[in-house]
This record gives sequence, structure tokens and C-alpha cells, in this order.
Amino acid sequence: MEGVDGKSGVSEHYAPVPAGKDSPTSNDVNPAHCAPEVTGINEDDDADAAVTTVEEVEASQKGWFAYFKTRDFYIVLLLGQVLALCVTSTNTFSSLLAGQNTSIPAFQTFFVYVLLNIIYTPVTLYRYGFKRYGRLLLKDGWKYIILSFLDVQGNYFTVLAYRYTTILSAQLINFFAIVTVVTISFTFLHVRYHITQVAGILICIGGVGILIGSDHITGATSSDGISKGNQVKGDLFALLGAACYGVSNVVEEFFVSKRPLYEVVGQLGFWGMIWNGAQAGIFDKKQFQTATWNGKVGGYLTGYTLILTMFYSLVPIMFRLASAAFFNISLLTGNFWGVCIGVKVFGLHIHWMYPIAFVCIIGGLLVYFVGRKVLGEATKPWLGQNQERGVAGVGTARRRVVRGDTVV
Repeated sequence: MEGVDGKSGVSEHYAPVPAGKDSPTSNDVNPAHCAPEVTGINEDDDADAAVTTVEEVEASQKGWFAYFKTRDFYIVLLLGQVLALCVTSTNTFSSLLAGQNTSIPAFQTFFVYVLLNIIYTPVTLYRYGFKRYGRLLLKDGWKYIILSFLDVQGNYFTVLAYRYTTILSAQLINFFAIVTVVTISFTFLHVRYHITQVAGILICIGGVGILIGSDHITGATSSDGISKGNQVKGDLFALLGAACYGVSNVVEEFFVSKRPLYEVVGQLGFWGMIWNGAQAGIFDKKQFQTATWNGKVGGYLTGYTLILTMFYSLVPIMFRLASAAFFNISLLTGNFWGVCIGVKVFGLHIHWMYPIAFVCIIGGLLVYFVGRKVLGEATKPWLGQNQERGVAGVGTARRRVVRGDTVV
């Protein structure tokens, strides 16, 4: 990916690459060609780390459980559950809005993109300057237009699904995103999954199976008041939303591994705001006029916007430390958290099989990292042997190579 240069006077930071066939030639274009994401890295830092390679970093710990001995593992595990809670919370707000006869899929997410644009675009402008930011829009804008389109459609169809189907049905169908992510990553990004990773994914899906069995026993999957036709329509919308999310997750993982976080999220907010605004104006006019507007609705929209904004800010770090695949299987615990929230909000009851399912999914997340080395999934196959084609930003393996035992 080509792009803009950094602001003058601010040093860029790249991981040292040992001489040999894997070293970039003079014809290679370094993708971290923008203002550094993390300041304080200079030529002296690079000189001190001149002999450090990915292989040397990973040799610091050996064995099947090497990654479990790192700080990154616990950060990734905790971050995955924070993100699962974010998704569950936004799903809950969507259900509460639908209960208030306020189902406006595009408009509901519009303010999320506005807020992301307000937060991250000024940072990008400050780092690049107006001239270089303009070059970014002209040269790389089309890539972010595609990313934002996929993301907007994922949000739109997922929220739309809650108008026609149950919250549980929509959440369960969302695991189709895992299939999408694994397939695209394997095919286009040349990601090769270890046997324990495949086992971990299957164990997590098995945990979801226990949830489905529990809900079938308790009748939680019943759709009273929802016609069969609407149920099918809602499930199809949820399936389409999951597919769009899966594709956008892989694309975003690729982007944030090569570009600064503030650029990617800022561009996602900028173009997403335009896509979402246009879509709301076209498809949500009727729903906007018939919707209920009161203090509760305003509170639900505010909560939805703030939580989803936090979600969008944390996801890129997850993509760097781990992967889109691990991110999606982490979200499977959202069904458990959804019931926990539902106990208070909707008066639901936790069946005895739910804790078993939760433990099963967490067990799958642990199995997923068995056999991984110190850097886990932070090393991306498309960035080169020593991640020389990536950016040394927060959570990247390249930053670890440049600065040692550093996450942020």
C-alpha cells in the first residue's frame, strides 16, 4: 500500500532487518510511510536494536505454553471480553430501541462515525498536515471507502435484523463471521492455522452449541409476536451483516498492521459518516418520522454511540496483538454476557448450562494459543519475516522488535 510521507521534523521508526534475501531492496516501498504512531522512537533506538529480529525475540521463551508466559496473552484475553461486553451492550440498546418503536438502522449508527471522525481525523491532520492529508485522500481514499462501506453495511443489517428477529437468534448467527474471517485470511493473506487454533475455534463453537441447547430447553429461542416470515427475514439480515463484518474485519486487520491507528480509524469514521448519512437519508426517512422520541430513546442512542465508539477504538489493537479470527471467537462469550445483562434489563434467568458454555468458550480461547510463540499472532505473514513492511505502532510485533518488551 502506498501513501503519504510523515510530517517534516518527526522521525519515522522501522524495525531493523538483517541482511539477506529477506531484506528490503532499494526498490521496496516502506509502508509505514507516515508520521509515527508512537513518538519517542529515534535513530538511537534503532541502532540499539540493530541485531534484534523476530526470531531472537521469540527465542526468549520456548515451549507449547510460551505465549501464556507473556503479558500480551492476558491483555488479549481481557481485551476480547471487554469487546464482547461492548457488542452485547450495543445489541441490548438496539433491542431497547426496537422496544420503543425506534428502529432506525442507519441513523442509529451515524453518530458513531461522526464521533470517530471528530476524535481521530484532527489527530491525522496534525500528524500529516493538510497537504499530505489531501494526498492520502487522493491516493488511498478508495481503500478506506471500501472498508467503511463494508463496515456500514455490517452495522446496518445487524441493527435491521433486530426489527424482525430475536436478539438471541441474531447473536448466534453472527458467528458466521468466523467462517468468513478464517476463509478470507487463509485464501488472501496466506494465514496458516495451527491444529490447536482450529481446535480452539471448534471448542468455542461447541460452547455456542451448548448455549443453543440451553435456550431450546428453556424456550428462550421462541419468537412470540414475530411471524415466521419476519423471523426468516431477520435471520437473513443477521447473516448478511455477519458476512460484511467478517470481510471488514480482515481488511481492517490488514490496514492497521501497515498504517497508524489514528489514520485507519479516522478514515473509517470520515467515509463511514458519509456512507451512513446517505443511507439514512434514503432508507430511514419513513422510520424516522414514525419513531418514538423521548428521554429513554435519547439515553439509549447516547449509550449505543459511546460504547460503540470505544469498541471501534479498541478493535484495531486487538487486530494487532492477535487477529480477526481470535477477535471473532472472543465475541462468542457475548451470548453469556447478554443473558447476564438480560437478567437485570429483560428479567431473564440464567440456565445452569450457561456457565458451562462460558467455561467451554474460554477454554477454546486458551487452546487457540497453545503452541504459539512469544509474539503470538502479532507477527503477520504479509509483513515479512521481521515485519519490515509493517508499522511500529501500539500492539504490533514490529514495535516489540524495535523497542523490546513493549506493548504500548
